Amino acid sequence: MPKLKTHKGLKKRIKISAKGKVKRPKAGKGHLMSGKSGRRRGRLRKKAEVSSAFNKIMTRALRGS
Repeated sequence: MPKLKTHKGLKKRIKISAKGKVKRPKAGKGHLMSGKSGRRRGRLRKKAEVSSAFNKIMTRALRGS
């Protein structure tokens, strides 16, 4: 059986914490930031946790590393 390959696109976009939680950047901060409030921009800066259903899928895709 061939080796499992890491999904390189996913590897660049998410981080896995020490306890195995998957953290991802929030969407909606690519451009048009001047129209958003400072409070909203601050919230967008923080990382979001991936839901438990996707957590399993993403860790499996990164298993090759």
